[in-house]
Amino acid sequence: MLYLLLHWIEDHFQPPGFSVFSYISVRSALAAITALIISLIIGKHIIGWLQRMQLRETIRTDIGLDTHLEKAGTPTMGGLIILLATLLPTFLWIKPDNIYGWLIMFVMLALGIVGFFDDYIKVIKNDKEGLAGRLKIAGQIFVGLILALTLYFYPPFHAYNTLSTVPFIKNLNIDYAIFGQSLGWITYIPVVIFIIVAVSNSVNLTDGLDGLSAGISAIVGIALGILSYVSGRTDFSNFLNILYLPGTGELAVFSAAMVGACFGFLWYNTYPAEVFMGDTGSLALGGAIGAVALMVRKELMLPILCGVFFMETVSVIIQTSYYKYTKKKYGAGKRYFLMAPIHHHFEKKGWPEPKIVVRFWIISILLGVLTIMTLKIR
Repeated sequence: MLYLLLHWIEDHFQPPGFSVFSYISVRSALAAITALIISLIIGKHIIGWLQRMQLRETIRTDIGLDTHLEKAGTPTMGGLIILLATLLPTFLWIKPDNIYGWLIMFVMLALGIVGFFDDYIKVIKNDKEGLAGRLKIAGQIFVGLILALTLYFYPPFHAYNTLSTVPFIKNLNIDYAIFGQSLGWITYIPVVIFIIVAVSNSVNLTDGLDGLSAGISAIVGIALGILSYVSGRTDFSNFLNILYLPGTGELAVFSAAMVGACFGFLWYNTYPAEVFMGDTGSLALGGAIGAVALMVRKELMLPILCGVFFMETVSVIIQTSYYKYTKKKYGAGKRYFLMAPIHHHFEKKGWPEPKIVVRFWIISILLGVLTIMTLKIR
């Protein structure tokens, strides 16, 4: 770890300027730069490897989006770029004794592995269904369970292990321990599992247009980095009247690395994409976003911060529910949207793909700013 090496050099040789590496802000900036450089350098090599291995996307011809047919043959599983470019800088720049750092790296890596198996079955086995739904959910539940057990039972977290900040309401934290503190795990653990499963799947649903998921994840990552930083400082947390959570500032380093990795990935993933992230990237990013929000006790802000992801998921729920309802009532199913998730609805309306992506990015920026504003608008 570079942090340990630089700290050792500072202690033994006391060179001028080396004390700056103890600052989270400096290490976050360096993590973002490191991630960006790594993703740009390894990106072309991983894309070349995916092409040589013929790990390419196959496009369904029955969905009615002719513009997507030209995407056939584009390498997939590019989420490997995001994983490597996020985890390596985090490992290099985060404090090694910080439990949050190891926990978030576990969540991202584990869900990346689940996504990798799903992509592998789709591409290598030529099975468009991918990993069986129950197995994918089981993997997500397992990761969520490990995270929940750690956040609840790890001794340093006992003072706030069932608390969470409520947006827009001052001097109020929700307490999941509705059956008493000793039984708080009964409600808290299912909440954590639900959020990990929901957010990881929502990012997966959004990953349907070039640059859409990666760009939004980068925007969300910036906001999460800010939330992590202020939650880990006594002065900012007292000023904003939010929970002070010792050690969460290190999650800003991870968030910065994730942002840098996503921006680097966008170099190859913007329209027309040279590579798709696949479930390897989307499940890992979604799980990481949900996990950071849970660690800084701001998961109730996710519907705002991840508003585009939320909208994509709700559009699918509305579409399937409306279809089932009309089929049961009229004998023939009808669709509420032209196509779901909702980004395909706008494609059907004739919007160019880059226009949809950029407009969704703009909405995400506005929602990210609103999320940060909720710390004072209370």
